[in-house]
Amino acid sequence: MSASRDMLCDTARAVFAEAAAKGVAPVEEAGFGSLLVPEDQGGFGGDWCDANEVLQIAGVIVPELPVAEVIASEALQPAAMVSLMAGAMGQALALSIEHVNMRQQFGRPLGKFQAVQQSLAVMACEVRAVEAAAAALAVRLDVANLDPSVVGFEIAAAKLRANRAVGVVTSIAHQVHGAIGFTEEYDLHRVTIPLMRWRGTHGNDAHWAQILGRQVAGFGGRGLWEVMTARGA
Repeated sequence: MSASRDMLCDTARAVFAEAAAKGVAPVEEAGFGSLLVPEDQGGFGGDWCDANEVLQIAGVIVPELPVAEVIASEALQPAAMVSLMAGAMGQALALSIEHVNMRQQFGRPLGKFQAVQQSLAVMACEVRAVEAAAAALAVRLDVANLDPSVVGFEIAAAKLRANRAVGVVTSIAHQVHGAIGFTEEYDLHRVTIPLMRWRGTHGNDAHWAQILGRQVAGFGGRGLWEVMTARGA
């Protein structure tokens, strides 16, 4: 992580923590709206990899605040949603690991039971897959100069992958937490409720699967391989 991105993330954590504590949203005032604006135009001069980091932090700390709307244009909202979802899922995993290591059952932590460990391993795979999808999409967007029409394939693939992970991540998180996960006093619902809502925001599973399927069918077998290898270069 570059020094400027490190500073940006530290600022985001501080601003979002204040917003969460006070119930206010000083997002625009903090200048996140100029994140993607070039420096010669008075902006921060950041790229989508910067935006991805900030949005993931927002997904952890203030998932209900309209951070994505401030940072991203309407055409980039699905991409922004993937980053938010990655952050929220990562927080759900972190809370779940913390809980099973603290909660005692039959004289030992829940995390020592193999069934719990297996469930968390499945959950972790889903979370890391969404994080990887968000990171890959960020790189492609920067290469394409933030032109969503050029990276429609990556946007569809990333949003579909994030959508499909929601059911697994939220169900396992609440299973390992038991009844405490549904209480207002505990933080889990702050990320799982938005996640379940975001699954249908800017296109549900069927919407993105159709878009992705049409593109893949249009490429053909050889064409798909050529497109995938060219994008991975």
